[in-house]
Amino acid sequence: MFKKILIALDRSELSNHVFEQGLALAKLAGARLMLLQVLSVEEEGSPYGPMLSSFDYYPAVDDRSFEFYQQQWNIFKKKGIELLQAFSAKANTAGIDTEFTQNPGSPGPTICHVARSWGADLIVMGRRGHSGLTELFLGSVSNYVLHHAPCSVHIVHLPVAADTSESEKQSTNTADVS
Repeated sequence: MFKKILIALDRSELSNHVFEQGLALAKLAGARLMLLQVLSVEEEGSPYGPMLSSFDYYPAVDDRSFEFYQQQWNIFKKKGIELLQAFSAKANTAGIDTEFTQNPGSPGPTICHVARSWGADLIVMGRRGHSGLTELFLGSVSNYVLHHAPCSVHIVHLPVAADTSESEKQSTNTADVS
């Protein structure tokens, strides 16, 4: 059975569900947990903006702008650590041996690297549900991990209630257009 479960978390609403499923699996298997947040400019809430890519082209972007960006990035990192600490405390309270890490990088490769180096038996992660052009341009972290992970991968989807409300919104929008 599983001895080491890596749970990949971000700042999305899906992360609570990902954590709960990973925690339940750890309880059933008596496994240890590693909570991972990948610091990425792709993550929801990231302070990254066009400003960074324009440093070489626009001399008007000065040290003060970069300092402001650094302050925002540090706040972003700190909030990520607080999120990991909260989830870790919850798992420890449930009697599960838990540790956490916050690693910078591209999410897919970083998740696979941490799983490999920590010796994970299972990766638990969410799927945002991008498809079509969005997935083509942004890629799919879950798809990357499924194809490159050194272990089994459990993908968590949004709960049915959330999917249903989204379907209802689309139905309503379609009805409004008619």
